[in-house]
Amino acid sequence: MTEQQQYDVLAIVGPTAVGKTALSIELAKRLNGEIINGDSMQVYKEMNIGTAKIRPDEMNGVVHHLIDIKEVTDDFSVAEYQKVVRQQIEEIQERGKLPIIVGGTGLYIQSVLYDFRFTEEKVDEAVRQKYYDELMKLGPEAMHEKLMAVDPETAKTIHPNNTRRVVRALEMAEHSDLKKSDADAHQGDKALYNHFIIGLNMERERLYERINLRVDIMLEQGLLEEVRGLYERGIRDCQSIKAIGYKELYDYFDDRVSFEQAIENLKQNSRRYAKRQLTYFRNKLDIQWFDATQENNLLIGNIFTNMGYKEL
Repeated sequence: MTEQQQYDVLAIVGPTAVGKTALSIELAKRLNGEIINGDSMQVYKEMNIGTAKIRPDEMNGVVHHLIDIKEVTDDFSVAEYQKVVRQQIEEIQERGKLPIIVGGTGLYIQSVLYDFRFTEEKVDEAVRQKYYDELMKLGPEAMHEKLMAVDPETAKTIHPNNTRRVVRALEMAEHSDLKKSDADAHQGDKALYNHFIIGLNMERERLYERINLRVDIMLEQGLLEEVRGLYERGIRDCQSIKAIGYKELYDYFDDRVSFEQAIENLKQNSRRYAKRQLTYFRNKLDIQWFDATQENNLLIGNIFTNMGYKEL
């Protein structure tokens, strides 16, 4: 390429099953890049099929980062992701390579590329214990209603059963005059890198067909056995197991639903997740969108043109 516009970071985003992985390999090879995982669940070991994690034989010699760095029982926060990825970006650039973040977890990618700050207030153990004591007496629903009364915007983003986040939000509301939702509203506006974000999408019905087919392929590849292995080891109540593809099959193993219903739930939840992903990307990030159904060379040509590259 000549007269190439230089970017500090490239990102490839889009809904699940749209084709981000294949494009990322092609672009990394052409642009001398290394890939950083931008999916919140692919950081976990032993969760390969259900997260559509790239296999070593698919990497085609391209270096990948932030895959299989956590045990399935570990927590992993967006704050930790932000810190680790910014360090990775610096190290990749020092090697003369282009960092390429690839994934569908919008908040994670936004937290890296923009001035996304996380509250680092000192924990007030007495206040936290007070809310946990109330939780034991009143239950999750009542605590969620309490949060709804003081910070409804945050409450809408947290499931009542996610009691740790509910308690943390209540603690923040009491500890500070600034609600969590207000703090969130005033961050993430300023870009920290000269970056370009490629968004892949396609007509909705076609995307949903691809999602349904992907689930069928995952089952053929051994998804049921992968999840059963975690289930039989007693791994429960972990952040990782809440992932789509795992929680639905846990319901089946718990005899809450039939196998057929579990698979239908998995497909439906995946389609709904894709819709939520697109909503987040369109509302939160400055993205150049491309039709993922284009022939490969045409797609890459269009991407390079939009990035300011004069020749392929």
